[in-house]
Amino acid sequence: MEFLNAIILLLNYIFMPALTYGSQLALGAIFVTLIYGILRFANFATGDMMAFGTMVTILFTWYFQSLGISLGVLPTALLAIPFAIVLTIGYMLLIDKFVFRYYRVSKSPPVQLAMVSIGVMFVTQAVVRIIIGPSDQRFFDGEKFIIKASEFKEMTGLNEGLAIKSSQVLTIFVTIVLVSILFWFLNKTKTGKSMRAYSDNEDLALLSGIDPKRVVMITWIIAGILATIGGALYGLDKSFKPFTYFNNMLPIFAAAIVGGIGNPFGAFLGGYVIAFSEIFLTYAYKKFFMYVLPASMEPETLVQLLSTDYKFAVSFSILVIVLLYRPNGIFKGKVL
Repeated sequence: MEFLNAIILLLNYIFMPALTYGSQLALGAIFVTLIYGILRFANFATGDMMAFGTMVTILFTWYFQSLGISLGVLPTALLAIPFAIVLTIGYMLLIDKFVFRYYRVSKSPPVQLAMVSIGVMFVTQAVVRIIIGPSDQRFFDGEKFIIKASEFKEMTGLNEGLAIKSSQVLTIFVTIVLVSILFWFLNKTKTGKSMRAYSDNEDLALLSGIDPKRVVMITWIIAGILATIGGALYGLDKSFKPFTYFNNMLPIFAAAIVGGIGNPFGAFLGGYVIAFSEIFLTYAYKKFFMYVLPASMEPETLVQLLSTDYKFAVSFSILVIVLLYRPNGIFKGKVL
């Protein structure tokens, strides 16, 4: 019985949160790796692009709620996301047309494009803060829990209760479906193969008749979908605060680099590597050891490897270690 309580404790506070957080990071990391693999620069505006998509989702959600439109037990944000995707894609295409395109046509070095993306990051962040404000915004209506801790305790008779939020299940399900469709698109469709060919060898792709403008446009469309859905899922699971999305840039880039920058599948797995590492290393295991150890050996301290204040230090440390010992990532990068 004590062992089962320990397992439920880990499921509740490590496994489910890490799986959810990892799914959200994975979508952001795939955004980064697609831009790097096809447009050949590190887009530091990723977090704020996700914030922009989430902001539009919130505004449409509030509008639908004001009209009395809802999905019952599901969040109204699911109705708002398609509209937010369209506007976010439009915003990204405008940014590309009036900012990135000039440097791309001029054959500017990748580092210059990366610096330009920092400017885009600050502009996007300012736009989001001006429109919706810098404070926390919650937009999750409907049923919050699939299983409540108290209900689980009552059903099982255990001391520990397993609580599963509907936003967690929704995040994991949507991520699996979206990533599966994306991988199918990149590997099986003519357009996806054209994008991969353009990524592998731009000059040879152009000689083969591939339209670079179309490839760039589709890349931003996919990026807009990933940013909006990934950002909205993060906001639904936690809350929306523009600066939080800026902070998420480090773990997102760490996930992309750990998996192999330019490799979508590696970026997908990298999201989970970073999420599980952060949560595993910052969780306090005192209660867990109280269940699995004899009473005489119960710890007096929190048994916490790192304080939660150092959560982002975990991402940074993993990023540095990978760059030092395996710069191409767990999977070789640049294999879009």
